[in-house]
Amino acid sequence: MADEPVIDDLLDEENEEQQELYEHYGFKIDKGQSQLRIDKFLTQKIEGVSRNRIQNAADAGNILVNGMAVKSNYKVKPLDQVSIVMPYPPRDTEIIPENIPLNIIYEDDQLLVVNKPAGMVVHPGHGNWNGTLVNALVYHFKDLPTHRNGEVRPGLVHRIDKNTSGLLVIAKNELAHSMLANQFFNHTSKRTYIALVWGNLAEDAGTITGNVGRCIYDRQKMDVFPDGSQGKHAVTHFRVLERFGYVNLVECTLETGRTHQIRAHFQHIGHPLFNDEKYGGNEIRKGTTFTKYKQFIQNCFKIMPRQALHAKTLGFVHPTTKEELLFDSEITSDMQEVIEKWRVYVATRDTSSEE
Repeated sequence: MADEPVIDDLLDEENEEQQELYEHYGFKIDKGQSQLRIDKFLTQKIEGVSRNRIQNAADAGNILVNGMAVKSNYKVKPLDQVSIVMPYPPRDTEIIPENIPLNIIYEDDQLLVVNKPAGMVVHPGHGNWNGTLVNALVYHFKDLPTHRNGEVRPGLVHRIDKNTSGLLVIAKNELAHSMLANQFFNHTSKRTYIALVWGNLAEDAGTITGNVGRCIYDRQKMDVFPDGSQGKHAVTHFRVLERFGYVNLVECTLETGRTHQIRAHFQHIGHPLFNDEKYGGNEIRKGTTFTKYKQFIQNCFKIMPRQALHAKTLGFVHPTTKEELLFDSEITSDMQEVIEKWRVYVATRDTSSEE
């Protein structure tokens, strides 16, 4: 699978479900190319990139020649196939430090893992210039030698949507950033989500495959193109955890990380996420016509005024210790309350009156 730069200003930050924040370049060396250090070669080839960024990418194992990782002093040869992955550089916009409480699950000198609440935007932009996770991180990092005066920004490797809760890893330096970006690019990181979806899935486990790209009718949404005519390859694995008749609780494992992937994939198979306004899940999609049932659904929507999606687990190899780390987070209280309401509803409803 060929990834390419994925930051797209047409999508608001609050609409970004899951974007890897790296850029990927590939080059085939000309027949007449003289031998040249690869860091110098790539600095000449990639506009605006510093030699330091190239060298960090090499140190992280992110420069491949003919499929093998090389160091920055490797000398390119005619017909070499060169590939490089780098985290995106910080944006030029000024980020104001804000003393916003963070739920930090883990932290060391290389990275931290946070449990983001629903309703918090990850990065400033498009009308959300403050109150974001990055504003909070800049404040949290303000006393670190490498982050004073805003010289280095928090190293975002991936994002989750404003109204999705759950785990994110942030790098504290460029080398750690490059090494984590490598894992997300090669899909060796581990991520599972918990979602509540409309309808009763036919199978206890399954896989949804279909390119995800921008919807041609609504540029603020993503759509699925199973014929591969548009979008990027996307694969979501799922298994049913609990069945509540009209909704199912599912665990989703991402093989790829496209924008709105889980939300678009489940809408595509006719099971949009519960109370997902953008993808039609904020309407009663399954169930009875009884007023009592409608009121039950409206009460659930009020408790959890967002899509029912939580990034529950996150795993990766530590950039320096090489230890395999796996983090888990509790489902947020609003989503847990809705799940409990469905459990009670299923246990107590009079099915004979609903036939």
